[in-house]
Amino acid sequence: MTDINPQHFLWHLRDDGVATVTLNRPERKNPLTFDSYAELRDTFRSLVYNDEVKTVIFTGAGENFCSGGDVHEIIGPLTKMNMKELLAFTRMTGDLVKAIRQCPQPVISAIDGVCAGAGAAIAMASDLRYGTPSAKTAFLFTRVGLAGADMGACAMLPRIIGQGRAAELLYTGRSMSAEDGLRWGFFNELFEPQDIVENVLVVAERIAAGPNFAHGITKNQLNMEWDMPLDTAIEAEAQAQAICMQTADFKRAYNAFIAKRKPEFDGD
Repeated sequence: MTDINPQHFLWHLRDDGVATVTLNRPERKNPLTFDSYAELRDTFRSLVYNDEVKTVIFTGAGENFCSGGDVHEIIGPLTKMNMKELLAFTRMTGDLVKAIRQCPQPVISAIDGVCAGAGAAIAMASDLRYGTPSAKTAFLFTRVGLAGADMGACAMLPRIIGQGRAAELLYTGRSMSAEDGLRWGFFNELFEPQDIVENVLVVAERIAAGPNFAHGITKNQLNMEWDMPLDTAIEAEAQAQAICMQTADFKRAYNAFIAKRKPEFDGD
């Protein structure tokens, strides 16, 4: 697999398959630009074909996660675009969410400080979210005169925190506190800022050491079964599990159980 060498964010891949994406503009709370949107989308798309990466941590440098689209480099230019150009942009931002959801690797967001706009959407699209007590998550599109319907928020956020809570956040643009985020199920857990990276790494390492092909199947089913009736979902899972039962990892787990040792998975 060709090395990933992005120009608009940091990328680090460990030997155990845990990759970290770090937005690295801390002096401006890690905003996104047209180029970083596109490069993030292309990077997550490429992970579909990357067996070296087992799981991905998404975070921001400094004391903030992501403040959304850069006011000067994105918001300003958008006010001068025609409809064709605007639709190309909004489809690109949506494609980033699709790429995060469609890559087989579990994506874990480690969120400190500001998590707003597109940053909140990236967090929403992640499989797991861990925050700090100072994390403030805002889908603030309405505060700049836009709809809360952005990057899949009207579809995904209600499934995470409930329809009424999502509607309030999307209509008002107010920040969701870390405590509310934990209580409502947006965050899996909260850690102190100095501890979050270490604790999220523990989660990522555990996932990366697991049956990675099967993890990809789980993620696929979590996505697909949103729109399935129960009978269809049960049949889809029967087929998915039968596929996993053909893997070497399944046999490794059985042999390890018989030998009374911990299984070591290779993802095949």
